[in-house]
Amino acid sequence: MGIIKVENIRVYAYHGCLKEETKIGSDYRVDIEVKAGLKKSAKTDELKDTVDYVFLNKVVKEEMKIPSKLLETVARRILDRFFEEDVMIKKATVSISKLNPPIGGDVEAVTIKMTDKRKK
Repeated sequence: MGIIKVENIRVYAYHGCLKEETKIGSDYRVDIEVKAGLKKSAKTDELKDTVDYVFLNKVVKEEMKIPSKLLETVARRILDRFFEEDVMIKKATVSISKLNPPIGGDVEAVTIKMTDKRKK
């Protein structure tokens, strides 16, 4: 088993419970970590034998484009797609951070983190 990380994916998106958030938008940071069997790809040196991080980045960007009230909803969609579209992924963690959130204080970011594993 091995780990592939894609860190600090920066996107501008329109999530939040406040009307202004869905109109104005915000900066977000997404970090993902997936666990998969990497022994075969380490031997074959073939992309088809591993989890393609271009695919992971693409899923994040596509799902972040869909406005949601809660970041948990976005993270769930990302996890669902990972497991539906790549059978090699055994476990995944998604962290989504809203940078400079409008919460009435000097806060750099708020982050939600969700982890799930493939159902057998």
